[in-house]
Amino acid sequence: MIIAEVLEELKKREPIFHRKEFGRTRSDFENMMDKDFWEVGASGNIYTKNYVLDILEDRYNKHYEEIWKTKNFKCIALSEGVYLLTYTLIQDNNRVTQRSTIWKYEGYQDWKIVYHQGTIVREKNESR
Repeated sequence: MIIAEVLEELKKREPIFHRKEFGRTRSDFENMMDKDFWEVGASGNIYTKNYVLDILEDRYNKHYEEIWKTKNFKCIALSEGVYLLTYTLIQDNNRVTQRSTIWKYEGYQDWKIVYHQGTIVREKNESR
């Protein structure tokens, strides 16, 4: 696959689990995930696939809406059919995080999330 085409396809899928067109049920979310999916949250905590599915199911069983902005997408191929997508996510509460998702292509429009991580960006006025 041409990396520019992969980038455009994956941009449509981020932020993960927040695109209505890919579904809002536990089954929809599970279909997006690789069998070995795991995540490191912005908190630094490690989350299992089942934990993430429980959180998503609870979130979308209630009224849930947030405003998300994404920018600075980059994509590289890690191996045949496996890609790392990185980007900046700005949430409606002005929380800024750097996001990384490893995606695996399993056939015609069948993408699976293998790994995801969010890292909080240091405020500009903080010293380093």
